[in-house]
Amino acid sequence: MATTAKEEMSRFWEKNTRSNRPLSPHVSIYKWSLPMAMSITHRGTGVALSLGVSLFGLAALVLPQPFPHYLAMVKSLSLGPALIYSAKFALAFPFSYHTWNGIRHLAWDMGKGFKIPQVNQSGVLVLILTLLSAAGLAAM
Repeated sequence: MATTAKEEMSRFWEKNTRSNRPLSPHVSIYKWSLPMAMSITHRGTGVALSLGVSLFGLAALVLPQPFPHYLAMVKSLSLGPALIYSAKFALAFPFSYHTWNGIRHLAWDMGKGFKIPQVNQSGVLVLILTLLSAAGLAAM
C-alpha cells in the first residue's frame, strides 16, 4: 500500500531529527570566491536594471511634465563635475557589468571556459572591462 504525503513528510523529519543535521547549509560555511560573488552580483544587477527601467517608464507615464523639464531642473542645481561623473558612473556600472557578465555566460552556454583557472580569468576580465566601459560611458 502506498504511503500518504503526510506519512512521507513525517518520516523525512524524523530521519533528519535523528541524524542531528542542520536543515540546510548556511552561506557562512562557504569560502567566498570570485565566481560566487559575481553570480550574486549578476543577479542583483539584473534586478536593479529591471526595476530601474520599470520605474523610469512608470515615471514617464505618471509625471506631469515632459523629460526635458526634469533634465533642466537637474542642470539648474549646478552640481559639480565630480558629482555628475560619479552619478553617471553609478548608473553605467550595473549596465556594463550585467552586459559583460552576460557575454561570459553566453560563452559558458557554448561550453567554453569551465576550467577553474578560466572561470577566474574570465571573472577578472569581466571586472576590468566593466570598470573601463562604465568609466567611458560616464565620461560621455
